[in-house]
Amino acid sequence: MSRIKREKETIDLMIKIYCNKKHKSKKNELCNECKELLEYAHKRLDFCKFGEEKKFCSKCPIHCYKKDMKIKIKEVMKFSGPRLLFYRPVQVIKHIIEK
Repeated sequence: MSRIKREKETIDLMIKIYCNKKHKSKKNELCNECKELLEYAHKRLDFCKFGEEKKFCSKCPIHCYKKDMKIKIKEVMKFSGPRLLFYRPVQVIKHIIEK
């Protein structure tokens, strides 16, 4: 699986966890705010100038997120990151090894 596809799957799951717990959305459904964030994140990944050589966003020299979206995605990651261990433990371990 390509790195971009893996990143998209991870951010999908993180936003779903966040929306489900914080916005009380139904399982596998997103509120409008979270849909917008997910679409934005996918768009940023699609147009990442580093492509498959991409590093983690936190290590990237180019910060391509708009300020408001950057704040939102950080909040999602901070909330959902630790919870990923319960949803996809193997994916979390791979992520830690890559980092």
